[in-house]
This record gives sequence, C-alpha cells and structure tokens, in this order.
Amino acid sequence: MYVYDQYDQHIIEDRVRQFRDQTRRYLAGELSDSEFLPLRLQNGLYIQRYAPMLRIAVPYGLMSSTQVRKLAEITRKYDKGYAHISTRTNVQLNWPELEDVPDILAELATVQMHAIQTSGNCIRNTTTDQFAGVARDELIDPRPWCEIIRQWSTFHPEFAFLPRKFKIAVNGAVNDRAAIEVHDIGLEAVKNAAGELGFRVSVGGGLGRTPIVGSFINEFLPWRHLLTYLDAILRVYNRYGRRDNKFKARIKILVKALTPEVFAERVNAEWTHLKDGPGTLTEAEVERVSKFFVEPAYKALEDQDEPLARLDAEHPGFARWRQRNVMAHKKPGYCAVTLSLKPTGTAPGDISDKQLDALADLADRYSFGEVRNSHEQNIILADVEQSRLFELWSELREQGFATPNIGLLTDIVCCPGGDYCSLANAKSIPIAEAIQRRFDDLDYLFDVGELDLNISGCMNACGHHHIGHIGILGVDKKGAEFYQVSLGGDSHRGASLGQILGPSFAQEEMADVIEKIIKVYVENRNEDERFIDTFRRIGIDSFKERVYAANH
Repeated sequence: MYVYDQYDQHIIEDRVRQFRDQTRRYLAGELSDSEFLPLRLQNGLYIQRYAPMLRIAVPYGLMSSTQVRKLAEITRKYDKGYAHISTRTNVQLNWPELEDVPDILAELATVQMHAIQTSGNCIRNTTTDQFAGVARDELIDPRPWCEIIRQWSTFHPEFAFLPRKFKIAVNGAVNDRAAIEVHDIGLEAVKNAAGELGFRVSVGGGLGRTPIVGSFINEFLPWRHLLTYLDAILRVYNRYGRRDNKFKARIKILVKALTPEVFAERVNAEWTHLKDGPGTLTEAEVERVSKFFVEPAYKALEDQDEPLARLDAEHPGFARWRQRNVMAHKKPGYCAVTLSLKPTGTAPGDISDKQLDALADLADRYSFGEVRNSHEQNIILADVEQSRLFELWSELREQGFATPNIGLLTDIVCCPGGDYCSLANAKSIPIAEAIQRRFDDLDYLFDVGELDLNISGCMNACGHHHIGHIGILGVDKKGAEFYQVSLGGDSHRGASLGQILGPSFAQEEMADVIEKIIKVYVENRNEDERFIDTFRRIGIDSFKERVYAANH
C-alpha cells in the first residue's frame, strides 16, 4: 500500500496544527458557527443529531494492521468503543467530543491517516473493487490508478470548492464490483485492438434526491491522458455547474441538462488546452506509484479443493461460510475472505474496538498485515492460504465475524439513519434488524440466494437504496416515520435504478412487506434465477399485487 514520504507527513501534521488552533478559537468564541463550518468540514467533522461525527479517510478501502490498531485505540479513548464502515470505504466515529478531534487527528497522523476531503464540496475518496489485485477476472490492478487520482485530487487548488461533492470509482475487472455507473465519474479499464490500456469513462451518475445512471462519454481514453481528461471534466463542471441550488448542483444534473453528447463536446473542447501538457502521465510516474502495490510474498501452493471438500462434509457451518464468504484468488492455494459486519443485532457496518484489535491480529497472521473495507460495509482479508481457512473460520466465529451471509438478504447496506444523522427522516438500523430477525433461518436464506437489500434514512441515499435489488427509503409522513420500497435496482454492469413499489409503510409493517416480496420471487423464479433476474422477467406488478392485497 502507499507509504507517505516526508512531504506527505509534513502536510498532514501541518493540517493538524492548523485545525487545533481553529478549534481552540471556536471553543473560545473567537470564531462563529458559520466561520467554523468550512474549517471543520475540511477536516471531516460533521455535527450530527447528538454529537459530532468524524469521517476518517481510507483511500480505496485499504488499511494496514498498524492503522487498524490505532483505530481501535482511538475508539476506546475518544469514542464509545466502536467505529462504522461507510459505503465509501471510510471509517466514521459517531461520538467524539469536539475538543478531542484535534488530538484524534494527531494520533491518526502517526499512522499515515487523516480526515481530509472526507466532506465538503471537493473530490472525495476514490473507491474501487474490494478484491483489487487478487480477483481472477481482473484486467489490471486498479489500486495504482486510484492512488494516482488521489494524489492528483488531494489539495487540488482548482477543485477545492466545487458546486457540490464529487465521487470517482475505478473498475479493473470484468465484473463491476465498484458501481462505477452511479458515480460522478466512473472509470473502467479496457484494452483496444492493439492491446493498449485505456479507460472507458462514465460521467453524471449518482444517487440522492435525483438518482441517475451515468453516461459513457469516452469509450477509450489512453492511460497517459487520464489526469488531463479528468481535469477537463472537472473544469467544465466547475464552470457550468449550478451553485444557486444545492439540490441541482451535482454534475449529474448538468450532464442531463446539457445532454451527454453536448457535455462530452465541452469536455473535449476544454481538453484541447490540456492534452499532452504537463499533466500527461508517463510510464515512470505510473511505475513509481505501482511499486507500492507489488504482490506480497506468496508461497508456491496448490489449490486445496479435496481437503476443503472433506472439511465441508464434516462441518456444515464451515461449508456454508466458505460458500458465501470466501472468494477464489488469482494465486493457487490462496483465497480472499470477507468478514461479515452484519450479524443480527448489530448495526450494519459497525465494528467494536475489541474487534478492531482482533482484526489487526488476524491480518498479521493470515493476510500479510493488510485489510480492505468494502462499499457493502464489510471487511476483507485478501490473501489467505486455503490450508488455513478452517483455522481462520474458528477464530472469526469467536470474534463475531463469521456470519455466512455475504451477498444474501441479511447482508444489508444501511446508513446510520435517524439514530444518529440530523438529516434523516427515519431510522434505518431498527428496520435492518427487524428484517434480519425475520430471515434468521440460514437454510431459507441460502435458498433465497443472492439479493442486495439497501436502506437509507433520507433522500441523500447514503444507504444506496436506489441500487438495491430491494431498496428501502425512510420518509416523513406528517411527523411520523414511514418507509418507501423500491425494486429492481442494481449497481453492477448495466446498472439500474429501482422502481417505487407504491405507497409507503409503517415501521412495524416492514418485515412483513419484505417477506411478501420474497415469497413472490420464490414462487415465480426459474431454477437458479436470482431475485433481480426474476424481477426483470415478471415486472413489478406481481409484487405490488401481493404486497398491497391485504391493505384493500
């Protein structure tokens, strides 16, 4: 993973000193709320319903065991003993005291972490596939390209005050596990007929109040021109994006208003001033960054199919876990393991200080001291020897990481909702727990199969409800909390937005509603057909009739 040089470290430490003085002045009454607002946002600090929330940057979801241990220490010392993994693979603290935040940032700086550009109208954390570098379907490792984008975008003076926040995702594999089509910019690695590397560029995707699937405006951008082309896109957005209405300020609104074709023309016109200029990437620069992402010291191993099959037969629980939580690796004898942060009774994405300490130890012993956060709010050990899987599974069970539900109905993506967020219209976490408790039969859960269920507490869509196969949105109905259901969303290749099922439901109805939806799917599916495929085949009306039948 990327390691700071002396300049990186100096910049981060300077920022901590600046914010310490800014916080002191605010607490002393020398800065007003409005004056302090941009200063705290520049350091990832929000004011939530009951306490500040600090969002810590985790570039493309990658952390070392040393960083994980520091997070455990910080959550114990400055918070309530847990942290939260966000859908941008960052880490959030929900209960820090304002006066402690400079100390937290100072401690983070000792392990090359910070909270810069995790909030505000700037380029946020660039995300990618949680299996980057180890997936068998990978064309290129996207992590060096994410790091190149991170270095280009961090403290970029021209893009520090955009019309609105800006998110970029990079996919380097055949399967899109980075949801690039619902980002402001999505980059997909491709090769042309000559075998040369380039990027297919999508612009104008996003969720929130106005969900839109992005449009591909460049089918092959040679890799050398990546940064100059990104510069051109951001310049067009900075020039023409709305600043008079924050609900219409995202680039997706601009692309839709201009049309993707006209937007592409303006980007190309701007690019003529930048192409082949100083921002053009060189092989030397790409090689410099790529050296931080070399393969670890893999052993020469063979796949352990037969021994693992015997263990499966002897231990059905292990077999279930291996089926859902273990992914094939590009290296023989290795696999990638997803640690579920979705056991019933725990807020999805939450991890305790003790679990963080245990995770750091597990990473050191099983996965070269490295962990990844996923945008599904889980944790990945990417380089586990197959021969040690049973040993690892036993330890994960003790730590609460072994729930065999990855990709299933109870692997719910969920924002903190009204329990924490001052913007939320409704609570999210109790809905997630009610659904998890209703579907606590593992045999039935496995029979239902692959299904994405996403919950957001408001239209800001931090839970990405628009792209869940089943999406749930909290709405305010005359001061009461209700929930709107959508079906048919998908974040993968050929992304789609969910269709609203109909009128919203009260909180106590939600588990029943989801059960009815699942029953329609089970009754109508073809053999081995996923929920999303059945929905696309039969349409929304069959679900609507069943769900609302008892209400008439």
